[in-house]
Amino acid sequence: MSEASGRDPAVVRQKLNQDTAKIKWGALNEHQQIECVIAVSADLDLIDVACAFTFDNHDQVKAWMEQEQIMKVSDEQAQQWKTEDCELWAVVVAPWVLVQEQKPGTN
Repeated sequence: MSEASGRDPAVVRQKLNQDTAKIKWGALNEHQQIECVIAVSADLDLIDVACAFTFDNHDQVKAWMEQEQIMKVSDEQAQQWKTEDCELWAVVVAPWVLVQEQKPGTN
């Protein structure tokens, strides 16, 4: 991504959307070990959250954290997802991996 297009919110949103994919929780074990996996509530749009991280929107990220709509994945949650062989939506916003459970009724 060129520097100019890297600052254009529409271009960033499109790129993040293209980079979002389903992944089995087990494939994220290494990232979980270094505590860089962030769980995003199903109430939020994963791409909106990724954009906030990308553009360092501290106020919005802090608000979501205070409302417990985003948080580091706990060991308990990680174990549950591992046990269930859970598939999640994920997008990387280095150094973070943002994950979200699939909404009921979606594939």
